[in-house]
Amino acid sequence: MKRSTPLGLASSITAAALGLAAFPAVADGQGRSRLPQLAAATPAALAGTCEELAARAAGLPNTVITGSTTVPAGTLALAGQPVAEHCRVTGKMNERVSPVDGKTYAIAFEMRLPLSWNGRFFHQGNGGIDGNVVPATGSFGGGPLTHALLQGFAVLSSDAGHTLAQGGPAFGLDPQARLDYGYQAVGTLTPMAKKLIAAAYGKAPDRSYFGGCSNGGRHTLVAAARYPNDYDGYLAGAPGYRLPLAALANIFGAQRYATVATADPSTPAGLETAFTAAERRTVANAVLARCDALDGAADGLVQDTRACQKVFSFTRDVPTCPGARDGSCLTPAQKAAIAPIFSGATTANGERFYAGFPFDSGLGAGGIPFWEFTAPLALDSGAVGVIFKVPPSTLALSNGPAFSLGLDIDATLAELRATNATFTESAMAFMTPPNPSDLSTLRRRGAKIMVYHGVSDPIFSVSDTEAWYRGLARETGGDPEDFARLYRVPGMGHCSGGPATDQADFLGPLVAWVEQGRAPGSIVASARGAGNAGGVNAELPASWAPTRTRPLCPYPSVARYKGHGDVESAASWRCRPSRHPGRHDD
Repeated sequence: MKRSTPLGLASSITAAALGLAAFPAVADGQGRSRLPQLAAATPAALAGTCEELAARAAGLPNTVITGSTTVPAGTLALAGQPVAEHCRVTGKMNERVSPVDGKTYAIAFEMRLPLSWNGRFFHQGNGGIDGNVVPATGSFGGGPLTHALLQGFAVLSSDAGHTLAQGGPAFGLDPQARLDYGYQAVGTLTPMAKKLIAAAYGKAPDRSYFGGCSNGGRHTLVAAARYPNDYDGYLAGAPGYRLPLAALANIFGAQRYATVATADPSTPAGLETAFTAAERRTVANAVLARCDALDGAADGLVQDTRACQKVFSFTRDVPTCPGARDGSCLTPAQKAAIAPIFSGATTANGERFYAGFPFDSGLGAGGIPFWEFTAPLALDSGAVGVIFKVPPSTLALSNGPAFSLGLDIDATLAELRATNATFTESAMAFMTPPNPSDLSTLRRRGAKIMVYHGVSDPIFSVSDTEAWYRGLARETGGDPEDFARLYRVPGMGHCSGGPATDQADFLGPLVAWVEQGRAPGSIVASARGAGNAGGVNAELPASWAPTRTRPLCPYPSVARYKGHGDVESAASWRCRPSRHPGRHDD
């Protein structure tokens, strides 16, 4: 993204600069088209000093560099490993005063540039509603043992064009801030960052990668669809690629919970009385009782999610309370209220507008209540009401619980697709990939995409991501595994945590796929028990080995126990088809 001495060299990065011209598509010897193989990145050293870099980058269009300083080795560390010496460059782009709300907006960013660079650029998509420039490290998953900066990437992070200090979701009152958050900040930052990298090292990045989890996963899938020529590898975790619909579905869920809450549902604690921690553990235990052994071993994890949904019945398998609630059962009213949340949010006439959520072993995990009972009142209210709706709602800013619990779901669904003279792009246009299933440009040029998603994610449904992947299959006329892989993480909640093996390196396999043609198969993931260098996961059952490993299998295959060997070791498991591979409900 940034160029050193001759700034004009890379106002746009050509196919030749990306190595494409040297790697055209070829035949495989049987007349079938084969995808091009991209060249590997080559390392380079920083030219000059960090402190000189600001002056060398002074000519970047619409950009103000606010600092360029040396970060000594060991200032940052990951899992006990010191991060090497690097430059931290800060700046902002497209500063302006909004004609709508009078606030000053800019796309603020930081880049971290290793003195010893591996030739690669990583654009870090951040979570939530953005609004903060978090450290540009390119970290992934639960208790990461490595990240992009540690591996020698140049890494970019941004606030996506607004700051939370300006009123959180209130930036949604400014139409350009909405667009920057949705996709335009990425389009603005990408050429700048590549020029800055060129300014630092004397060459543009050989290979460029984009990745993030949650909203960062959404950024990744949007970038894959909108900017398929700008990046060579895309790594999306828990991608809320239909985030406006997911947020509205979460409000739908809160309204269902409110009908059986025994305390004030306008507070998170009150809303949680609809489905308490003990009751959620009861449901999780019922899922395990019915589904745990479907993969060949009763080990506290449901590997064959598809088979589980076929054999598990929420109505039948969860005990029904014969009298008062005591945590070991659900009342008929609770079951009637909660079942539609799992089957998928619907309009008043029963039309489903967002995917359902699979029953899984992570339902009793400690991360669930935030997303189920706090987020719809405090987060989804502002996002739906102010960032996504046309027109925006002032009630969503002043009283989130009242907004969410009183929301007309059907009317709002229409407002997510609406435009007016001020807001000329709807939320479903600026927040989602234009055509999620059409990644043909990305595929043809040899770029790759990897996605991972926790099966127990309570806010962005893994079923929605599976539907996206099946859409790729339909679009490509077969199996999209030559350029796209999806990995489900049983038991894992939103991006990390839960009773799961949530510690895995996806970035290394993605780079090997992009640059060496080594397509990823199963990826070994670890539990984070006592002594784990990346941090202990408090959600792990006491019966698990602290170093349990499992293969994460490329969808639609699932891990099955071989029938012999240490059940705690990934070596005793292999990826196989689901026992119920039949029709999916999109």
